[in-house]
Formats: sequence, structure tokens, C-alpha cells
Amino acid sequence: MTLVQLEYVIALDRYRHFASAAANCYVTQPTLSMQIHKLEQELGIKIFDRSKQPVIPTEAGLEIIEQAKRIIAEQDQMHEMVHTRKGILSGELKIGIIPTLAPYLLPLFVQQFTQKYPNVKLMVHEMMTDLVINRLREGSIDAGILVTPLQEYGIKEDVLFYEELLVYVSKSNEDFKKNYVLAQDIDPNKLWLLEEGHCFRSQIMNLCELKKASKEGHLFEYEAGSIETLRRMVELTDGITILPELATMDLNVKQQLQLRQFKRPAPMREVSLVVHRDFVKKRLIEILKKEIIAAVPDKIKKNKNSHVLPV
Repeated sequence: MTLVQLEYVIALDRYRHFASAAANCYVTQPTLSMQIHKLEQELGIKIFDRSKQPVIPTEAGLEIIEQAKRIIAEQDQMHEMVHTRKGILSGELKIGIIPTLAPYLLPLFVQQFTQKYPNVKLMVHEMMTDLVINRLREGSIDAGILVTPLQEYGIKEDVLFYEELLVYVSKSNEDFKKNYVLAQDIDPNKLWLLEEGHCFRSQIMNLCELKKASKEGHLFEYEAGSIETLRRMVELTDGITILPELATMDLNVKQQLQLRQFKRPAPMREVSLVVHRDFVKKRLIEILKKEIIAAVPDKIKKNKNSHVLPV
């Protein structure tokens, strides 16, 4: 049994396809297949059912795969321990980040991070919350930057900051005349929302109690794929939307006039650095957290967790 064989087993479980797993491991398909077959012969059990497409683990194979993940994680932890003792900061850090944070948060810290730590390669992938959690559990990413609290078993959340939610309103909308807005005052048929799958959408649904308020069937005729689209649609119509604070930082003077605050206490969304409970790259993740917090605007750093919306 070798560590390489265990890595091949983990890759095949992840991709459920020999060619894809081999490509990910930078070996030929026959090489990967042969090594897994050798391991199965040594253990005396079948790890994968090759008669199925895609291939799936056998019942015994599931236990082997979980143990393989633990062994590889222990190997990575040993490397991390040695690097820490030597004062070496190097390696790869794979991060998943949700689309409603990526365009606004990444530009604040990525350049500074890469200049400060040239031997650390940041590999950032934009993905929805559910996929980030799945990738953390399978070990294909090291950390996620998500909106919390999630209360997911085996997932650790480390709060980075709290983002105030602000109202962005058309000059033609009744709420434009107000100094501040109440959630219940927002006309659900004028409200622009993100499409299904975004956690930010569910937060706004909860905040405005839209499941109860919208009865006319007009609310879901169009759903945007990005916050920038929401903002543009408000500017072109008599609509209204809700923006996270980071997304308002680059508004021009004219657009700033279309912002309204909610009545205090302002609703907040909690942004956290999320890892699996068995995460390995502790030193690199500590540095990542430090650099993100340092890059966040001072106003956001001062926000409190007084009215955090559920996800």
C-alpha cells in the first residue's frame, strides 16, 4: 500500500470517472487503474464497482476511502508542522467563495496577499454555498468564504466581519422619498431578487417576509444572476433592491443618493472563513484571515452582530 495509491482512490471517488481522475492526478488512465487494482488485490476487497457508470464505491470501499482521506490528511498535517517549525510559508491554498462576495472582497486583499507571500499560491473558485460545503468535506478545497451561520455538521466558522444591508431604490419608487426604510414597507412586486441558489436571496426573503407578502405572482417573473444586474435593473425601472455593504463601496455620487438605510438595528450579514473540522493548512489559513480583516474598510470592521440575518 502506498500514499500514491490512496490519492488515486480519493481522486476516483471524487470524479467517479477513470479518465477524469487520472487527469487530475497527472497520470495516464491505465496507470491509475492499475494502481487501484493492485491496492484492491492487496486488501482483498473491491473498492469500486466498475460495472456502474459512473463508477461507484462498494460498501467496503466507502470505509477504505474515508480512511484514505484521514491518512492523506495526516501526511499533509506533518508537512504543515515541519514548514511551521522551519518558518516556511509556501504551498497552495484552495478557496471557494460565493458570487455575492467575490467581486467586492477579492480585489481588497488578493494583490496584497500575493505580494506579501510570493511562495503561497492562491487558487480561488467562485461557487454557491452548497458546493463550497461539499468541496470542503471531500477535501478538494481548503477553505470557504461564506455567509454564515450555516450550522453544518463538521464545518467550523470563523467570523471575519459583518456587512450592513442597504436599500438601493429607484428615484421613481415611493421609498426614494424616505430617509430610512422598513422591511415591511417594501413592495414585493417592485423588489429585484437574485435567482434561486444564492444564500443572499434567502436572507432577503426572510427579511422582507416575502413568502407571506407576495400574492400577485409578479415577484418571480425575472430573477437576476448578479448583484450588478440587480443594481442596473433598479436604475432602469421604478424598482428596489437590497445590496450588501461591500457592493456599495464603488458607487458614484449619483448612485449614492439612491441608497437608503433600514431602520435601526440595521440588518447584517455575517461573513466567515469556513473550514472542515479536520482542516490541515492552519498557518496559511490564519494568515489568510489576518489579511482579509486588514483589507476590509474600517466602517465595516466596526459593524456589530446586532441583527444578523439567518441564511
